[in-house]
Amino acid sequence: MKKLYIIRHAKSSWEDPDLSDFDRPLNDRGKRDAPRMARRLKEKRLTPDIVLTSPAQRAKDTCHIFCKGLGFIKSKIEEKPGLYHASDDEILKVIHTLKDRTGDDEENVLIFGHNPGLTEFANRLSNENIDNIPTAGVVCISLSANKWKHIEWGRGKLVFFDFPKKRFD
Repeated sequence: MKKLYIIRHAKSSWEDPDLSDFDRPLNDRGKRDAPRMARRLKEKRLTPDIVLTSPAQRAKDTCHIFCKGLGFIKSKIEEKPGLYHASDDEILKVIHTLKDRTGDDEENVLIFGHNPGLTEFANRLSNENIDNIPTAGVVCISLSANKWKHIEWGRGKLVFFDFPKKRFD
């Protein structure tokens, strides 16, 4: 069973108007929300196999915080330029390039990126209707395909959708 964890970058700073969109870091709220969401994934006993991130600073910062919380080695993170403000189709192309891990019963891939592409990707992959993946939000989708290159629209099943302000009753 393949599982894809779709994670939007945490809240970023607009404090320095001279910074390009690509170079914006996390703000204080983002620095609080990212570790909180990483802890929630750790409580689910998630062990990442592959971690992909947009090279934008806010996505990389979020990714590094999650990986630290999950015990994933930072040097194994793969930056994918194609994930920076990618459309849903562009994100699927990146997923199709993943190498399958032979002999692995479960493959867990984390992907860090941006909206609106991530929300559209999650919805098309799972046939769900999530209005918006908020900053530091996580969508987990299970996939029954044997190979990443065989992932198709509408074939995923939503496992959970979590975000910092979600209330648990």
